[in-house]
Amino acid sequence: MKWIENLKARWNLQSAWQVIVVLIVFACTGFTVLFIKKPLLQILVGESAGTTTASVIYYILILPIYNVILLIYGFVFGQFHFFWTFEKRFFSRLFSIFIKNKT
Repeated sequence: MKWIENLKARWNLQSAWQVIVVLIVFACTGFTVLFIKKPLLQILVGESAGTTTASVIYYILILPIYNVILLIYGFVFGQFHFFWTFEKRFFSRLFSIFIKNKT
């Protein structure tokens, strides 16, 4: 179970149980995004849900949708603080990449 200890140290968590809960939140978020893909594309682009344009729209929208769902599941599973910190770190890295590429 060294991998759990590694994740615990990397994510600065208190227990192995907390690591398991965080992994469950990531899994639930991934499955939710998987299940909402088809209905979301049907709403946004209608019958042309299998086209390249639909895929591009999906990939643009999935980032904010995924992050909101991640925070919701984090709240439900009692790990909102961890995921809020995770999101802030993720977006600061993402925006720093965009800023570096512009200059």
